[in-house]
Amino acid sequence: MTTFYFVRHGKTEWNLEGRYQGSHGDSPLLPESYEEIKQLAAYFNSEKIRFAKIYCSPLKRTMTTAQEINKNLDQAGLKIEADPAFMEFNLGKMEKMKFVDAEKQYPEMVENFRYHPDKYDPTAIDGESYEELFKRMTPKIQAIYQRYPEDNVLVVSHGAALGAETRHLLGVPLAKIRERGGLANTSTTILKTTDGEHFKCIAWNKTDYLKRKLDPTDII
Repeated sequence: MTTFYFVRHGKTEWNLEGRYQGSHGDSPLLPESYEEIKQLAAYFNSEKIRFAKIYCSPLKRTMTTAQEINKNLDQAGLKIEADPAFMEFNLGKMEKMKFVDAEKQYPEMVENFRYHPDKYDPTAIDGESYEELFKRMTPKIQAIYQRYPEDNVLVVSHGAALGAETRHLLGVPLAKIRERGGLANTSTTILKTTDGEHFKCIAWNKTDYLKRKLDPTDII
């Protein structure tokens, strides 16, 4: 059985500002995010979770989060592999835009992206669809299972991408992918699989190891 620990990166400047930060946008982690990543690593240490490998998106916010987790784990010598399969949605023309401005300029696009994935067609903004995201993420996760069929694997990625992909792995229909809402910064979602095809959710959007109260800017 492989257990996947899917972690969303630490909170960034654009997260705090309420900006779309997809695969073509990036901003630094907030200073306090480094302490929260230590709290996440402390949770892994307290549970004596040992990982076979760390995978992450190659964007700076996820790379930094993965490196900081690795640095604070009791387990030494873990390798980090950056893979573009774990990048955030390409949000096209909405990249870097504040949420409120995108809602004004692309109201239907934003509504469907957030609440009606089955109706989301990002052609007009040169973006990436949910189906396209699944096509790049799912095969990579299945390949990791084949490589580590009896291990724990840590994957550091992004809020919208992880929220969609984990629900997809659980067999949730596209129209209902967003029903449980978004994932918080520095959250952990845990899935298990015995065959790389069927997954069971052990924890969703786990943040109880963080020593502060979350606010709306933490969730996407």
